[in-house]
Amino acid sequence: MVYIAVLHILSSRFFFASSLWILLRPLLRILSVLCAVAGSSVSLPAIADINGNAEVFATKAPLVEHSLLLDIARAGDALVAVGERGHILRSTDNAVSWQQAEQVPTQATLTGVFFQDETRGWAVGHDTTILLTRDGGVNWEQVYSAPQDETPLLDVMFVNDKQGIAVGAYGLFMISNDGGVSWSKRDFITKSVNQPVYDRLDGPRDAAEPVTVEDMIDFHLNHITQADASTLYIAAEAGNIYRSDDLGRSWQQLNSPYEGSFFGVLPLNAEQLLIFGLRGHLFRSDDKGASWQPVETATQAMLTDALQTSEGVVVIAGLGGVSLMSFNQGQNFVVKPRADRLGNVALVEAKDGSIVMVGEGGVRRLVANDLAVPAKP
Repeated sequence: MVYIAVLHILSSRFFFASSLWILLRPLLRILSVLCAVAGSSVSLPAIADINGNAEVFATKAPLVEHSLLLDIARAGDALVAVGERGHILRSTDNAVSWQQAEQVPTQATLTGVFFQDETRGWAVGHDTTILLTRDGGVNWEQVYSAPQDETPLLDVMFVNDKQGIAVGAYGLFMISNDGGVSWSKRDFITKSVNQPVYDRLDGPRDAAEPVTVEDMIDFHLNHITQADASTLYIAAEAGNIYRSDDLGRSWQQLNSPYEGSFFGVLPLNAEQLLIFGLRGHLFRSDDKGASWQPVETATQAMLTDALQTSEGVVVIAGLGGVSLMSFNQGQNFVVKPRADRLGNVALVEAKDGSIVMVGEGGVRRLVANDLAVPAKP
């Protein structure tokens, strides 16, 4: 089953750090078909999608919780995970058992998921796909898709019940102002911290100063997160970091401590944050990204996602089975590798305090003993 292994590599949300995506995309489509044929899953009937094309539903698979999963989120007390071939899983018992969503109108790989509350959520992925659920992830509807653009979305979030932002490859930046029912693209335009800020939604603030091609950003926008009532951050390709102080209306490019790609930002409070990415690189800022200090990780694994638990433990997921944990607000970390070395891609804290990770091989659950402060020698 070599083609399945290749599919897992190509369909990773982090594969888009390479411009080879356009060349290899036809191969990925062929491999997806082969995997579907090889499996025992059953497709639902096709109907018309929002573009008038035949709509294909995600397949039902008996071992779907062991498939490649790329993001996970809380939906109230439930958990919802998304991944390859349009797979969406839901758990109501803190990840002990999983059920596949009833209706998912796509077979595109899904790379990001976000819930505003226990019922309303969004998933994004390949083919610029955006899905909406109104019942906690049981059923989904497609609200946007542009396969002809060959540009994947990589993350999505909402700042309130109306305003949402989705980000993706090649500077793809999309907004919704109606609760995620409709979406539109915006050119991602930014200035450095020492230059005037452009308005992201309405064009340049000073109409006398035109927007140029050089102002527009085409780096992959890998992750977006909210720090406080007004501040957002984006972690991007090639060492780029962006901050908005007005809920995404305008953006500034921050000074970066590293030229490699970043895949996530973790705000610890209104001023302090961590940013992480390729080759185990991790940096800390105590002034909203104005300056950075390196943090030792003792790994060269790609770092993919992070959270701060309700007990204050900082957990960072990484490929190669790596997990990093800090028990002092991210000042230093200990490495806790998993024996099978399968990659961890995303994580979330469940209602019972356990940490649920998804990635290669599906779901992994960390309980209290895994999160205990290590004993001093």
